[in-house]
Amino acid sequence: MSLVAEAFVSQIAATEPWPENATLYQQLRGEQILLSDNAASLAVQAFLQMCNLPIKIVCRPNAEYMSPSGKVPFIHVGNQVVSELGPIVQFVKAKGHSLSDGLDEVQKAEMKAYMELVNNMLLTAELYLQWCDEATVGEITHARYGSPYPWPLNHILAYQKQWEVKRKMKAIGWGNKTLDQPTELDALVFGHLYTILTTQLTTDELSEKVKNYSNLLAFCRRIEQHYFEDRGKGRLS
Repeated sequence: MSLVAEAFVSQIAATEPWPENATLYQQLRGEQILLSDNAASLAVQAFLQMCNLPIKIVCRPNAEYMSPSGKVPFIHVGNQVVSELGPIVQFVKAKGHSLSDGLDEVQKAEMKAYMELVNNMLLTAELYLQWCDEATVGEITHARYGSPYPWPLNHILAYQKQWEVKRKMKAIGWGNKTLDQPTELDALVFGHLYTILTTQLTTDELSEKVKNYSNLLAFCRRIEQHYFEDRGKGRLS
């Protein structure tokens, strides 16, 4: 089918109403799916719920290989199969459902920038942890990823996936990174959290919410101690 024909079919499909039997596919929830794929699937599920669009969740051990992009989740709506959050958002928008219609162009651009930040930093960190941290790989990743398959296929597929991810990490400069090595995301998160915690406002509602999470407080304290106090810059104020 030509690109023009595919575009025409997609346009026709987009005008059809959302069916009751729309299906989202992901890996097995309890024993197989990994952190990054679970997060991606949950993001799509949350988006569809926010749009009040019904979706049935189907778990398949070979969901990754069923996906047109090789990534999960993917949705089957009518005769259309669409994978990953970005394309799914565009597909749903073509059907007349959008969460950002009330935003102006500047706000939409900012939203897209934050989404790119999440994909470029959080997703990369999740993939690194899963496939490049030897302890996690040995104790969790290989066992979960290969769990649906018999020996030796379980090991072959896990090592193949690890090689692919490591090659990607090396290409983007994460080849020799360690979990203790900070990234731009750490600096961004610290700047916002520390300011929320230390700025006096007319209400403490936001800072009190942050204080409910001891791990966030410890994160801020660790950054402050290591990069400000330990380097002779004194305490931040």
